[in-house]
Amino acid sequence: MRILLASNATYVPPRGGSTRSNLVWLRALAQAGHDCRVVSAAEEDAPAPVVERDGVQFHCVREPAERPASLRRQIESWNPDWVLISSEDLGHILLRQAFNTAPSRVVYIAHTPQFFPFGPESWHKDDAATRLLHSVAGVVVIGHSMADYVKRHLGLDSAVIHPNIYESPTASSAAAPSQGNAVTMINPCAVKGISIFTALADRFPSIPFRALRGWGTTAADAEMLARRPNVTIAEPVAGIGEELARARVLLMPSLWFEGFGLIVMEAMLQGIPVVSSDSGGLLEAKQGTGHVIPVRPIKSYRREYDGRHMPMAEVPPQDLDPWVDSLELLLRSDEAWHRESRAAKTVATAFVNSLDTRAFERMLSGLEPMKGPETAVRRRLDALTTEQRAQLVRKLREASKPACVSS
Repeated sequence: MRILLASNATYVPPRGGSTRSNLVWLRALAQAGHDCRVVSAAEEDAPAPVVERDGVQFHCVREPAERPASLRRQIESWNPDWVLISSEDLGHILLRQAFNTAPSRVVYIAHTPQFFPFGPESWHKDDAATRLLHSVAGVVVIGHSMADYVKRHLGLDSAVIHPNIYESPTASSAAAPSQGNAVTMINPCAVKGISIFTALADRFPSIPFRALRGWGTTAADAEMLARRPNVTIAEPVAGIGEELARARVLLMPSLWFEGFGLIVMEAMLQGIPVVSSDSGGLLEAKQGTGHVIPVRPIKSYRREYDGRHMPMAEVPPQDLDPWVDSLELLLRSDEAWHRESRAAKTVATAFVNSLDTRAFERMLSGLEPMKGPETAVRRRLDALTTEQRAQLVRKLREASKPACVSS
């Protein structure tokens, strides 16, 4: 199969759980002998506009307005079997372009509900884009919580396929509390609960806290962190295990609706206790382990944008006491730390061992292109070369000229 994925996120390097998930699937497809390409955003210092890594070809486009045209050119010239549109497409421009160019072959990968054109969590509701989603050949989600959300608010069933992004647990995981000494948070920003993280850092001034920058971390967030002497700001790393090795406890105080919370499972697999909110898919990610704390979720956003061009959240006040109690217990009691560490590692190992690395490939192989009155004609047009298209246009123009009528 020829698989083309499009997203407005960066893939060289990848940022966030959605891009890492998509890459796991594409690399597995490439290893199985399928041809895979990506049209994505580009970093300022991107090495080249076209990069090939692990058998996947990346077309990195810096300007957002140019990505739909790049997607169209790839569809017209390469004629992929499936066009995967990842939900990191806030204006839904890639979704529209995919339907304009290959309407019968679109598959929607539903990662981030805030980026969907539908549902109560959407930042940019769009009825026209939602109608397009009712014509996709398939919807993919990574967890049952998100499948329920899509079913409830879009009315469609989803294929639940969880990507195996997980590093093998280290031999020393859960062996001793001294494996790491920091209270760690990934991607500190308003929607991920930086207000809870900084408040806890203030309550535990003698404990080292680490904050790993992510896609949502603004300059203002970094300044807020830097004001606290016990907080270290860490830069993104190639493998998350490198950062988790420094952690004694992972905080996941997310205040928006989480699709799943991959970092929760990654930490638990390493035997690191996780204190998380109860937002969205985090309950599913925690797999019944302890230290899940109810929060007042974000319900509204201002009509202004932060330094990362994301809507600024109206963050409700939170009850800090349950967070303090959980952290106090895990930091002061080796017995409590070991008990939670063993439970976390046991359920995470069972979860990861149950994953099927060929599930995404089988799902695509089993799909049928959506049928419609234009489908057969559209697929034949998609298969034409540029020269053949030009020849067809000339013939149509000739056929449309009025015939000369002699008197």
